[in-house]
Amino acid sequence: MRNRNLNMLIFIILIAAVALWIDWPSHNTLRIHLGPIDIQRDISIRQGLDLQGGLQVLLEADVPATTEVSTASMETARTIVENRVNGLGVVEPLVQLQGDRRIIVELPGITDPDAAIATFRQTGLLEFIDAGSTPLEVGSKVKTTFGMTETVPVTDTATPTLTPTETVTGTEAVTATPTLTATETVTGTEAATATATPAPPAETIYETVFTGKDLKSADVALDNTGKPMIQFELQPEAAQEFEEYTASHVDQFLAIALDKTIISSPVIKSAIPDGRGVIEGSFTLEEARSLAIQLKYGALPVPLKVVDNRTVGATLGQDSVRQSTTAGVIGVLVVLLFMLAYYRLPGLLADFALILYALLNFMVFKLVPVTLTLPGIAGFLLSTGMAVDANILIFERMKEEIRAGRSLGSAIAAGFDRAWTSIRDSNLSTLLTCLILYLFGSNFGASIVKGFAITLGVGVAISMFTAIIATRTFIRVLFDAAGEKLRDKHWLLGV
Repeated sequence: MRNRNLNMLIFIILIAAVALWIDWPSHNTLRIHLGPIDIQRDISIRQGLDLQGGLQVLLEADVPATTEVSTASMETARTIVENRVNGLGVVEPLVQLQGDRRIIVELPGITDPDAAIATFRQTGLLEFIDAGSTPLEVGSKVKTTFGMTETVPVTDTATPTLTPTETVTGTEAVTATPTLTATETVTGTEAATATATPAPPAETIYETVFTGKDLKSADVALDNTGKPMIQFELQPEAAQEFEEYTASHVDQFLAIALDKTIISSPVIKSAIPDGRGVIEGSFTLEEARSLAIQLKYGALPVPLKVVDNRTVGATLGQDSVRQSTTAGVIGVLVVLLFMLAYYRLPGLLADFALILYALLNFMVFKLVPVTLTLPGIAGFLLSTGMAVDANILIFERMKEEIRAGRSLGSAIAAGFDRAWTSIRDSNLSTLLTCLILYLFGSNFGASIVKGFAITLGVGVAISMFTAIIATRTFIRVLFDAAGEKLRDKHWLLGV
């Protein structure tokens, strides 16, 4: 038992050391290098719009004023924009409808407004198009069969107009029998007179083979030279079709277009099984990340344009932030002093557990990351009180057992065992409330409520570890080391 308690104490000290290292103000970057794995990410504390300000963008449906935009389409667009913003790593953005054609977006702590705007304003329509044997230039605009409703003009006015679903009929004999592809120009069969004006060349319409709706996932990766690329995986039903298509179009080009603009034009070298592939292009890591986010969260049902964007300051103001921080620090210090004065030695051990609780909370806030707003800080302070409440239940039970004449060791065991059911039930009910608040905030766009639920839920979960595991380990190690000396000093135990 003694060895187990000592091992647990060493484990807790290691956790505390790691948390302290991550929480240290100068440590804002975490890098993990294990052989071929090299992970580097920003772990600085993120503050909400009310604490540090950020970017406010007003989006509007980019359609003619006479065109009606449905409420369902705008709500879908709002959800997709919010998902894309979250994919940027922005936590607790404010994304809400304004009127029947506008969306207002508030992003805390954005350092590159142009990149953020480009990510969530673009429609994000991904198409894999059959380019035949000719590569398409990256950046060029194309027309495709996807979403095409108007008729396609041909070069000869004497030839009937073709639509995507029409069957070509006619009574004239065709002079040649070449196979028509999506990229060939259809010409007429009548002989041109000497005075006829040559018709302009027909615009090529490319066949769309797959679209973004067939995607299952899209993530950024690096090739062997460190160049960014996008790994994608198709849905199971589309994967089989993709394999069959690539098998029958070897050495042909399958161009990839985003919003009708070519971003890559790879050649098919062999059949691609399992619906997995990569999109390569001349883009930076941030551009690749932005593209992956757009593909992952789908295309907007309506195009959006930026009506206005501006940088906003902290809504609370520096004085309010400073006063709130001071009040929180004072509150925590009062709790620590109360535990020390009322419960004495167990209270001191509970204070150590409470400090560990704070370190672990801020570590989670930096690693997840969690954006801190004033409601979020309130949730953290509330969970701090609940962590102390668990220790109070344990210590009061211990005091009752000691007064009843039980030994110190039995009183410690009974204090934790019999208080556990009350701690468990109260914390589970709080976690259930946090879940309800989080769902409410997610479904109704109340990011402030969601932030409060996140910090409160994280705090409650960590408090169960520090109040039950950490405090009990501290007391058991102390009892193993000085149990005989403490046996008759009830005043030191707060009795």
